[in-house]
Amino acid sequence: MREVIPKLVWIGNGRDARDVAAVLACEIQAVVHLAVEESPTMFPRDIIYCRFPLLDGSGNPPAILRTAIQTVCMLIDENVPILVACSGGMSRSPAILAAAMARAKRESPEKWLTQIAAAGPHDVAPALWNEIRHCVERS
Repeated sequence: MREVIPKLVWIGNGRDARDVAAVLACEIQAVVHLAVEESPTMFPRDIIYCRFPLLDGSGNPPAILRTAIQTVCMLIDENVPILVACSGGMSRSPAILAAAMARAKRESPEKWLTQIAAAGPHDVAPALWNEIRHCVERS
């Protein structure tokens, strides 16, 4: 799990999303899980847990992409400490976070993806990024 915005946003992988003790130790209040292939995690009742079953490539329903982006954006706008996680923590997580930050700050998704990618490992699937950009353009 890596902190992207101090005390507000972390990106993680499937293992991070299952490590309830580590999530609680970071004082994370919301987990957004983006991997269709990962099983849901049981968190204590006071943790917000949202699961959006996204593929790491093409074929994602636009409604799910838009809802995931909007959810992350809203949690960030409300200053809710959040973990955005997918299977490897290198494609869906940074891509959805970049789109959400772009929406929150009214800036380009590419700017935010570049900034997030500069801070750690990444491997965003081009087909997924194209779908996300298409959703952002229509919003």
